[in-house]
Amino acid sequence: MAVEGSTKVVLIALACNLGIAIAKFSAAVFTGSSAMLSEAIHSLVDTSNQGLLFHGIKRASRPADARHPFGYSMELYFWSFVVAVLLFSLGAGVSIYEGIDKLTHPHPISNPEVNYAVLGIAIVLESISTWQALTAFNKVRNGASALVTLRRSKDPALFTVLLEDLAALAGLTVAFVGISATHLLGFEWADGAASIVIGLILAAVAAFLSIEIKSLLIGEAASEDLQKSVRRLLIAEGGTTGPVRAINEIRTMQLGPNDVIVAASVDMEDRATAADVEAANHRLNRVIKAHLPEVRYLFIDVKAGSSVNATAADATTPTSTSAQSSPLEQAASDSAAAAFLVAGTQAHSNKPTIAARPASARKGKGGKRRR
Repeated sequence: MAVEGSTKVVLIALACNLGIAIAKFSAAVFTGSSAMLSEAIHSLVDTSNQGLLFHGIKRASRPADARHPFGYSMELYFWSFVVAVLLFSLGAGVSIYEGIDKLTHPHPISNPEVNYAVLGIAIVLESISTWQALTAFNKVRNGASALVTLRRSKDPALFTVLLEDLAALAGLTVAFVGISATHLLGFEWADGAASIVIGLILAAVAAFLSIEIKSLLIGEAASEDLQKSVRRLLIAEGGTTGPVRAINEIRTMQLGPNDVIVAASVDMEDRATAADVEAANHRLNRVIKAHLPEVRYLFIDVKAGSSVNATAADATTPTSTSAQSSPLEQAASDSAAAAFLVAGTQAHSNKPTIAARPASARKGKGGKRRR
């Protein structure tokens, strides 16, 4: 799901919920319905949440700088977590409190027709917002179940709006049942009970959002599909003529909905030269970026055998106008000929930086290499 699509979904939800909140508060004051007041608070919280999500999307789009060299994409995860906290504390907490207060002090609802009219308008507006969110959500499902897609999604702006809209529709249904039972059957406690049920629905949604967003906030790996694609492209670089001999490890981290960092460790052919490593590094950057545009940063840890002939001067050729090679280093131990080369690629820089360290700088006590 592109960021632009998420922004559209958030703005539509914000406009709908703002109109719904105004209508519900007016009806709650006019009729004295506890369920309608809970729904009004719910819509107000949803409106605030969409405002925070929009703020998070804009903050996350800022370019990288010296203080945040990998950018600000994760700021969207922070504001999404704040939304989950607000949904639980204000939405669920206040609704449950209002329901308990109505149960302990029951009173009839005046002018219930106003509540019915407002609920009808709210259902129409919420349906519009939910339809937009579902349409965007279905585009990223790829045949997977809704729950699996929610768990795997890296875009909290999208699934937060979707879950809030679904919770809103469920809450409106509960409010309609509670108000109808109070009005038509004379069950004055039904209005308060409906308010408590609405609060429990919001609490469940907030708990789910908190768990999912926390995982993203502390550093979640990229999707399995992306990891498999990176591995496949690395293997293809080997083939029959390429210098890549084996893949040791691939690690990824999701920095934002469309922002991934990849670190891979590969073995090169023993006879690979620094020029071979540099050329392979450039090809991998070009191919991976072409197939996986969400990979913003790519770092490759290259290991080769004793036949490698590399110097710092060999690695000074720039890769391209859109990529940068991180230090390409060679170190040979005193007792055995072994080389350790590091070639990194960063997608948004165009100045090559080359540095060489003495072998002793990478050894600990006893001459052993640090791990």
